[in-house]
Amino acid sequence: MTSTFFQRICLIILLIGQVPALYAQEYKYEIGGMAGGAYYMGDANKNAFFKGLNPALGAVFRYNANFRWAVKADLLWGRVSGNTEGLDNVFPDHAQASFTRNFIELGGQMEFNFFPYSDKFAYANAKRFSPYVLLGLGLTVAPGNGKTFAGLNVPLGVGLKYKIANRVNLGCEFSFRKLFGDNFEGNAILDNPYNIKSSFLKNKDWYSLLMFSVTWDFGPRNRPCNNKNSISGY
Repeated sequence: MTSTFFQRICLIILLIGQVPALYAQEYKYEIGGMAGGAYYMGDANKNAFFKGLNPALGAVFRYNANFRWAVKADLLWGRVSGNTEGLDNVFPDHAQASFTRNFIELGGQMEFNFFPYSDKFAYANAKRFSPYVLLGLGLTVAPGNGKTFAGLNVPLGVGLKYKIANRVNLGCEFSFRKLFGDNFEGNAILDNPYNIKSSFLKNKDWYSLLMFSVTWDFGPRNRPCNNKNSISGY
């Protein structure tokens, strides 16, 4: 993963977010749980997707501002692992290392739905499913291994949500978490092994999440009547 890739994805998400949104969903909030997998990308895994996939669990809360925009908060637990054996790159003194580490994440993201998302309001072209993109900010803490890692992360990713029934949503989301530190592994060999001076964006660790979710809508909006004008401006 490179800083150029990260910058391009952020720009695309910001441009997509310029699309206007006029209408609001029937319910303001969602709450639920997530389960899936996590994997690491860094000095012990440069670019292999889903290598060393480990379990991840979490809780999610979402505020639906309107059909297009949502604000999400999550609390996650996950596990990552890595092994330098068999890698093409050679570490100084031919050193080898492996690690397994649990982490906790507290974060928030903005989501943009590509389609107006609702199982009602057909006159507003609302659909009961929608792909979406996300961008946000979080805090990752990985205790243990003699050295606790704590640092900010920037999540960016894509997902798909589907309203399977009134007030019940299913979701699938794949995201990267860019960390601003190089010792997420908790292993001295993997903490900047080539002793290269890094910038704010370069030479940092990442982890990724593939999560499936179930959420429940609550907090109905108060509207004076059921017409197009009564759901604008939320």
